[in-house]
Amino acid sequence: MKIGKLLEKAKTEHSLSKDDIIELLNSDGILLCKAADEVREKYKGNNVHLRGLIEFSNICGRSCYYCGLRSENKKVERYRLSDEEIFLSAQNAVNAGYKTLVLQSGEDSYYTVDRLCRIIENLRKNDVVITLSIGERTFEEYKILKEAGVERYLLRIETTDRNLYGALHPKMSIDNRFECLYNLKKLGYETGTGVLVGLPNQTISSLAEDILFFKELNADMVGIGPLIPHPETPLKDASKDNFDMALKVMAVTRLVLPDINIPATTAMETIRKNGRIIALNSGANVVMPNMTIGKYRKYYEIYPDKICINDSPLKCIDCIKLKIETAGRKVSQTKGYRNDIN
Repeated sequence: MKIGKLLEKAKTEHSLSKDDIIELLNSDGILLCKAADEVREKYKGNNVHLRGLIEFSNICGRSCYYCGLRSENKKVERYRLSDEEIFLSAQNAVNAGYKTLVLQSGEDSYYTVDRLCRIIENLRKNDVVITLSIGERTFEEYKILKEAGVERYLLRIETTDRNLYGALHPKMSIDNRFECLYNLKKLGYETGTGVLVGLPNQTISSLAEDILFFKELNADMVGIGPLIPHPETPLKDASKDNFDMALKVMAVTRLVLPDINIPATTAMETIRKNGRIIALNSGANVVMPNMTIGKYRKYYEIYPDKICINDSPLKCIDCIKLKIETAGRKVSQTKGYRNDIN
């Protein structure tokens, strides 16, 4: 099928076969990104949701081959924010008008459900939506956190290719990862997932399977990140040329899941000037500025050369708002649920 006809089908039916997706991912991407932007405008409007990101611990018990926070990396300075530092970061975000907070950490066993619930109880006083991104937990733990007031949860699958997942995640199970995601959906969370694009031995076929999984899960938010090799990981010599394919995966995801939230990731801007603006013009509708206070920002080094790590949170807010306005978009005044248009 010609690309134009395939895109018209995607824009109206939002249903693509694996072969359709492969054809789009092999295209030059210009028409694809334009179509994704049109679908984004139709279903999500022109406003951009801001999520205030608080990276409260970089301690992680996992050994993922692509991540600078992997437990084997002895060169990173580890930290945990105190409760007071978390609350201060949150208050700065609230004062700046943010209506959603994203609390992210490595898989740090120090944060028991009881500890997390105490933090959540205090944060909820600010009338914000709370999102957690803390990795794999049991069904019962997810249930308790949901009852405590957490409404959204982010858990990236990274790849649905079983062989690739196993090669990159020592002592982890892709079946458990799948189970966690379906448990989150079952419990009523707005559930986010996503993949890394550019992993060694990753194929167009496996990326197509990833997109079909997003559709099967009916994910509420999908983050697509280009792999940026970290020098203290086994993938330090992997390719850095992953922006264009990551953009196309994001655009196809918008076509098949037209009403979901899709972030323009910081990683995209780290490897391409104005990468977040390019993403916002290719189907994305969310930006997650870093609200972590102080020196800690530079220590949450999942990948190297992350942008804005030396800027203050308030400077980041002003910068991203200007970028959004320059792109002809506006900052949303809603809490950014999946069914919110503006």
